[in-house]
Amino acid sequence: MIDSDFERQLSGYGLTTARILYRLPDHPTILQTYVWQEYDIAPSFPVLNRFIEFWKREIEGPLHSVEVAYRELVGASEWRRVDGMMQLH
Repeated sequence: MIDSDFERQLSGYGLTTARILYRLPDHPTILQTYVWQEYDIAPSFPVLNRFIEFWKREIEGPLHSVEVAYRELVGASEWRRVDGMMQLH
């Protein structure tokens, strides 16, 4: 059985990490950090955008900023053929 995350990587998804700074509702001068991580497609980031829209609609803490890091985990340079295997005791 193939892992669904691996299948997503093969179809163009990469690991997206977002550092979200938001203001506390009762103390608007204080910033809190939330780290979000999911597989998404750059540069449009539809999964992240849906999460941000959810945040704006459902969570009381107003967003201050969002920093995004993206990495395609599987690439052609990371795969290589193995001709043999040796076992040492």
